[in-house]
Amino acid sequence: MDAVISGVLGEFVSRAISFVAEKCREQTTAEQDLQRLCQLLLRISTIVEEAEGRRVENRAMVRQLSTMREQMFRGYYLLDTFRCRERKTNHDEVSQLSFAQSKFNPAKRFRCLVRNTQIEGTVIGRESIMELKQAVLALESMVADMKEFVVFLMSYPQMYRQPYGAYLYLDKYMFGRQMEREQVINFLLQAEPLGNGKFGVLPIVGPALVGKSTLVEHVCNDDRVRNHFSLILLYIGNNLKDETTTTFRDNCVIKHQNIALDEGRSLVIIELLEDMNRGAWKRVLHSAEICMTHGSKIIITSRSEKTVSLGTTEALRLNYLSKEAYWYFFRMLLFGSTDPGEYLELTSIAMEIVREMCGSFIYAYIVATLLRANLNTRLWSRVLRYLREHTQKNILLLGEYPLQGQPRYVWSMARTRRGSEDIKILVCDDHQKWTDSHGEVPKITTVDLLSGTWSTMPQGKFKVLSWRSLIPPYYIYTADCEFVRNESSTTT
Repeated sequence: MDAVISGVLGEFVSRAISFVAEKCREQTTAEQDLQRLCQLLLRISTIVEEAEGRRVENRAMVRQLSTMREQMFRGYYLLDTFRCRERKTNHDEVSQLSFAQSKFNPAKRFRCLVRNTQIEGTVIGRESIMELKQAVLALESMVADMKEFVVFLMSYPQMYRQPYGAYLYLDKYMFGRQMEREQVINFLLQAEPLGNGKFGVLPIVGPALVGKSTLVEHVCNDDRVRNHFSLILLYIGNNLKDETTTTFRDNCVIKHQNIALDEGRSLVIIELLEDMNRGAWKRVLHSAEICMTHGSKIIITSRSEKTVSLGTTEALRLNYLSKEAYWYFFRMLLFGSTDPGEYLELTSIAMEIVREMCGSFIYAYIVATLLRANLNTRLWSRVLRYLREHTQKNILLLGEYPLQGQPRYVWSMARTRRGSEDIKILVCDDHQKWTDSHGEVPKITTVDLLSGTWSTMPQGKFKVLSWRSLIPPYYIYTADCEFVRNESSTTT
């Protein structure tokens, strides 16, 4: 009997040691891959930044550059994810090891070591390690083929007006839409074949606040487009239902006019807030066939999928950024040129916060402004807690996740004077307008509202400035709000 027990224990110890050794090898490999990933990302990001400062017109190079960006976003996302996991694992190991060495005998300490290693394997996981290795291999393959790309890249001229590509000015340039911008410009500059009608129509479809207007504005500001069209018109409306040929032209805004061009080509931008009215669209087309010369173009932006059928070419669909791209955008807003690895605890909280914002650019700007003002772990943790709690409250009260443009409750770290009441804020409506539009801009900002730093607490319904965009078309986003007080003891 003793021989059987001894054999079983020997087999158990042998397997445990093998398991520990295998996990140690995996950990060593992961650390080497992380170091290699850091080196590759530095090289890739340098090339991407240089490319964004040059006017690259070759379609194949634009596609290759887009792939480079995607791999760069993925690499930084994995790098920060593994750093944060490693910090959490090391923190747990230190806590459990000090606890294990206090009272337990050697056999129990060994079982604790095995258990800790199992936790580590669970946290990192073989699938994650494989994903890291695949990312490193993809970047290595990309860097190996980069020599010819760099040679061709240097042959393209630098932009006359330097882009705000530096991380310090991330809120002053369009992020993540370079591929789509070149796609739209190629459509505008492409000659229409004879017999296909006088002009082409490109629908751009996507959800609210995804960046449709920003994309079109950057396209219209491109020198290639301005030198190609003698007139660029912009129409913003609901559905064209009440528009006639005369009123449509009168309600258009002239974005650009170049009387020196002889061809007389026109570009008409139609931004719709609702579904297109078929009858009105036929009237617009009839008018365009009479007034617009061959080679003119029409771009329609809309949230409705029905708009896709109006195009003479394949529609461009804008979606929210991938989680990797959105994290890169948010981390740059937060840390700028500083390596987030120097603030692992804050980075870990930020990666949790970013999951609560559903890819919204406006939320990213607002929350980043709030967090940048105080690099304090306690504050960032409070922000995360409030975000999660109010997301759950909105789902319970409204039955769905709150989106921009819908009535919703927002969180605030402010308290009443008695300190026992949370201040709940109901957003009744959202507005978007031009910078030069008439009307006073609210003095209270959303950051003031969330942090509770307003000088005088508003009464009843009031307006707040959600965000003032620093990139074309320089929209101002405001919201109608009101305070709703409720007793709460769950949030501190």
